[in-house]
Amino acid sequence: MTVAFDRAHYDAIVNAFTIDAEELREVAADFRQDMRLGLMGSPDSSLRMLPSYLGLPTGEERGDYLALDFGGTNVHVVLYRLLGNGKYDVLSQTAKPLKVDGIYDFIGPEATGKEMFDFIAALVDETVGGDHETPYLLGHTFSFPSRQTNINDARLVIWTKGFAARGVEGEAVNDLLWEALVRQGLTNVTPIAVINDTVAVLLAAAYVKGDTAIGAVYAAGYNTCYLEPYTGTAQPPMILNMESGGFRKLVPNRFDAALDAASEKPGEQRLEKMAAGRCMGVLFAMALAELLGEKGCTYGFTSIDLSRMLADTGGETAAALVRTRTGVELSVQDAVCVRDLAHAVVARSVRLIAATFVGTLWQITGSGEMRPQHIAVDGSIYEKMPLVQQNMMRAFSELLGEDAAKADTFLSCGGSGLGAALAAAMAARG
Repeated sequence: MTVAFDRAHYDAIVNAFTIDAEELREVAADFRQDMRLGLMGSPDSSLRMLPSYLGLPTGEERGDYLALDFGGTNVHVVLYRLLGNGKYDVLSQTAKPLKVDGIYDFIGPEATGKEMFDFIAALVDETVGGDHETPYLLGHTFSFPSRQTNINDARLVIWTKGFAARGVEGEAVNDLLWEALVRQGLTNVTPIAVINDTVAVLLAAAYVKGDTAIGAVYAAGYNTCYLEPYTGTAQPPMILNMESGGFRKLVPNRFDAALDAASEKPGEQRLEKMAAGRCMGVLFAMALAELLGEKGCTYGFTSIDLSRMLADTGGETAAALVRTRTGVELSVQDAVCVRDLAHAVVARSVRLIAATFVGTLWQITGSGEMRPQHIAVDGSIYEKMPLVQQNMMRAFSELLGEDAAKADTFLSCGGSGLGAALAAAMAARG
C-alpha cells in the first residue's frame, strides 16, 4: 500500500514536537523555580530533592572497596582499588542475572527477599575469592524508589522494573544485604553506603574528571542529581536526587496526552514521558499513525528504530522500517519526512533535557558568575542516539549565550559501580 502525506497535516505534527527558544527558556526557569520550592519543602514543587547524605569526592580517595550495582535484573559486584588523583583499578568482578528462564527466578512473586539477597551475597563471596578474613567496606547502588534517612538507610518504597520479590518493600535494603552476608559467612564485609544510580554517576565523574556538579541518567528513563550549594541549613553542600523525570510544568501535546492516559500511572512522570527513551518510539508511532490515517495504531517502534533512522542521512532506513512495521510503501520524499519526524521527536527530548540542565546551572551559579562546569551523563540515549550532542549544545547556546562555552556534557559510562565504591570510601571518612 502506498500513501502520500498531507503536507499541512505533517507540518502541524512536526510543529507539535517543536519548542522554540522562548518556550525553552520558560521550561528552564520553571525547573529552577521547582528546585527552589522543593528546597523549601513546598508541595507546589514537582521535584523531590532527595538528600544523598554525600558531597562530592575530593579525587584523593584511596583503598580497596566493594561495590554492588543493583539496578535491574543483572547484578554486578566489583572490587575496586581507589588510587587517588582520580585513578582506580578493578581487582575483580562478578556479574549474574537474578533471573534465568527455566532455571531460577529471584525477582518474581514466588521469590523472597531472603533468597534474592542470599544469591547476591554469593556473588560478593565470589568477587572476594572466598576471603572471609580481610575487612571490606561495601557501597551499594540501589536503583529503585527508596526512602532514605542517612547514608546507609534506604528503604524500598515499591518495586519497579518487573520486580516482585516478597519481603523487601518497606525494608532497609542494606540490612537485608548484611543479614545475607552473615549467612554466607562474610562477616568481614560491611555495607556502609547506599545511593541511587544518578548519584553514582556524579560521584564517579567528579572523581575522575573534576569540575562536575551535575549527573544524569538519560536512557529508558530520565533523572538528574546535583550538588546543592545553598541548602539554607547548617549542613554542608550535599548531592540531591531530584527525581526530575517527575517534573510536570510542561505543555504536553496531544500525543503526550494520549501516551499519559494509556500509561500505568496517568498524571505522573510528565518529563520522563515526553523525553525518555522508552517513550520516544511510542510518540513517533502515534504521530506516524495519524499521518497514515490509522490513528490509534502503535506499530511497535522503539528508540532504537529512531536511532537507525537518524543515522541515515537519506530516508532509505526510514522507508524500510515503515514498510516492515506498517506495510506502507513511502515515496522518497515522504521517507525523508518520516526521518525528519523522528528527528523532531528526538530533538524535543534533548532540548527539554538541556533546559533542565540549564535550570540546574542557574541554581548552582546563584547570583554570581557561572564557572566552567561539566555535566556527566550516562545512558543509552545519550550514548547512542545520533544528533544528541548537537541539539544539546544548540539549546545551551540559546539559553546561556556566551556562557554556553563554559558548560559541556560528556558520557560517563560505568559510574554505578565506581560511584558505589566512592560512596563507601566517603562514608568511611565521615
